[in-house]
Amino acid sequence: MLTNKNRVINLPRKKFYLTTAIPYVNSVPHIGHALEFVQTDVIARYHKLLGEGVFLTTGADENSLKNVQAATEVGITTQQLCDKNAAIFKELAIKIGLSFNSFLRSSIKKDHWPGVQRLWELCKKSGDIYKKKYKGLYCIGCEVFYTNSELDNGLCPDHKKKPELVEEENYFFRLSKYQKKIEELIETDELKVVPETRKNEVLSFVKSGLEDFSISRSVERAKGWGVPVPGDDSQIIYVWFDALGIYLTAIGYGTDEKLFKKWWSADLHVIGKGIIRFHAVYWPAILLSAGLSLPKSILVHGYITVEGHKMSKSIGNVVDPLALLKKYPADALRYFLIKEIPVADDGDFSEKAMVNRINGELVGDLGNLIYRVLSLAEKFKGKIEGKPELDKKSNLKKIKELMEEYKLNEALEEIWGFIRATNKYINENEPWKLHGKELANVLYNLLESCKVISILIFPFLPFTSEKINEQLGVEASKLKECKFRKFAGKIKKGEYLFKKIE
Repeated sequence: MLTNKNRVINLPRKKFYLTTAIPYVNSVPHIGHALEFVQTDVIARYHKLLGEGVFLTTGADENSLKNVQAATEVGITTQQLCDKNAAIFKELAIKIGLSFNSFLRSSIKKDHWPGVQRLWELCKKSGDIYKKKYKGLYCIGCEVFYTNSELDNGLCPDHKKKPELVEEENYFFRLSKYQKKIEELIETDELKVVPETRKNEVLSFVKSGLEDFSISRSVERAKGWGVPVPGDDSQIIYVWFDALGIYLTAIGYGTDEKLFKKWWSADLHVIGKGIIRFHAVYWPAILLSAGLSLPKSILVHGYITVEGHKMSKSIGNVVDPLALLKKYPADALRYFLIKEIPVADDGDFSEKAMVNRINGELVGDLGNLIYRVLSLAEKFKGKIEGKPELDKKSNLKKIKELMEEYKLNEALEEIWGFIRATNKYINENEPWKLHGKELANVLYNLLESCKVISILIFPFLPFTSEKINEQLGVEASKLKECKFRKFAGKIKKGEYLFKKIE
């Protein structure tokens, strides 16, 4: 993992900068956060397989009124709450294999605040920030003002709570100024929103008319917590203006111009559907105002239900991913989340369903394949060589197409098709009955298939990919190496990759 001191990377010919959303830390992470971490990481590792320079940003959104309230409820300072919960989010990121280069917390003054305040000043210089008195309905859970028409029977559509009536003088951003430009950017896919349904949703919102929005809160209401508005010590920068800035400050905006120029603009933001307006409307407008280049794509994923029910503390069905990681390997959870839940849709989590996939697909298909092949190869004393017979079964072209379209579950299924084809090859050729050159040829095809499988699964199951490489005695490779060559490994039979769960 790269630190502030050593995170400058010598880029290959092509770079890819991507981010997760920056989660609130008023509470501990749930399975939805794990899903986003895994989806983002799969994409990041895929681009590494392509040989690209990759930078992945995640972090903690800490300058929020909801964090202040959560801290007050448990009788600790806001900083203490943020320190505690940010550490838990970071622990999840590490344990689930999120290959992040920067985990930036918005309360870290030296790394984040200069860039956010610089962004503010540039928007102000463009004439897009002004001050006025405002009265509106505010949902602390969303950190958003709502109109009556946007409420669901007087309640926040997401949190099902009655918003608070707030009246105060705040700074506003001229969002209305950028309506036509944002509409054009999204319609032409210059700012690509994936999937198409979310693109249409955003366009509908934009075409309905964009209104200027509040980008500051009084120091009194914010309890003095957050980034101060430059030149006005009575105001704190609104949490969404602040948190979105992490995408810039994580790569040196305001602190390391050389690093920033290397990595910006963002190639991809991965977010949940509940915050699409902030990323596809507010964020591009702010960047346009500041004269900064826009992100290229926004990938919007759905929500997770638990055994058919919406996650709720009152119901008691909130799934703790760290608790799951104590029971199951990280790659098992990663596999289930990708295989079970299409990126563009909502999906359901069931521990029973996960166990079934572990036993059937990870143990039965992949684990059994590697163990059988290595057991046969270990006993063979001759030279392992032959002619490629399985190389066309991997369908690399199709896998690449699916990955480029962010159809991660379908790409994984395509890889699994190759795993099943390799198992079928064993059953059809019955290598335990063969000898000499015939056996050598079969083993050659099996070992090269295992090598290719270890490359293909790397984005999805990185820990397992590493284990397979160790057992085969080969180095990790790029996607372009998914070819049958002379087998150059040194077999080191190891333990089963996965254990059956009873």
